[in-house]
Amino acid sequence: MATEVLTTADGRAKTALSRRYAAAWTASRDPGATPIPVGRADPPLHPARPDRPELLSPRDVPRRRPGSAAGRVALLHAVAHIELNAVDLHWDIIARFAHVPMPMGFYDDWVKAADEESKHFNLMCDCLEAAGSRYGAMPAHAGMWRAAEDTRDDLMGRLAVVPMVLEARGLDVTPGMIEIFRKAGQGDAVAALDVIYAEEVHHVAYGSKWFHFLCGREDHDPKEVFHALVRRYFHGALKPPFNEEKRAEAGLPPDFYWPLADEMSQPGRG
Repeated sequence: MATEVLTTADGRAKTALSRRYAAAWTASRDPGATPIPVGRADPPLHPARPDRPELLSPRDVPRRRPGSAAGRVALLHAVAHIELNAVDLHWDIIARFAHVPMPMGFYDDWVKAADEESKHFNLMCDCLEAAGSRYGAMPAHAGMWRAAEDTRDDLMGRLAVVPMVLEARGLDVTPGMIEIFRKAGQGDAVAALDVIYAEEVHHVAYGSKWFHFLCGREDHDPKEVFHALVRRYFHGALKPPFNEEKRAEAGLPPDFYWPLADEMSQPGRG
């Protein structure tokens, strides 16, 4: 099921399949239902993607000011691209690490996250289409899948970098995006981003929960392991301001990310 989602290229088709399989999984977990077994898979290193958008290096993606209508459409397009990658990231963690013995709750959480990211992608596509555009109408960031490639053999690394760094960053920046669309009177985008903001807290929390679970099982200090893995796999910079309230709600205390932010701000790093 996970691999079929990953090998479906069209965004709307991918998310429709994702939501159908998520519903089937959830139903199978009800008392008395026939369970769906967790098998083994050989997921592709790169998920299937539509011909558009054109994927560019981050430095080549055109920058538009969100104060203009075109800039706000570009912002919606960027969020849609992030959400589509998130759908694949959550199905990929299921397919790629099925050989690691994990409680069934691990699969419950990431199937639910994949379902919610599918909903988020469709909400952004609806907003784009209401604005006379569509997903694929402009270039997008080519580097979104790098974290998945880098951590393809390391479940703890995947949990550290994807939900606990990249998705946590969404908690920092989404309130500002909501305010941009509120000032522009775009209630549909505000409502969609409000949904995304509320549900992304859960996804960061799933990452923190299962990261701590693995550290506990191996008798490792979670903070030390997190710092080491982020230094190894994360190629950007952790930059304030941080949404400390929402990060704490998701199980990310300040001593996980502030030391890394301070360290990465030092001159000459890298």
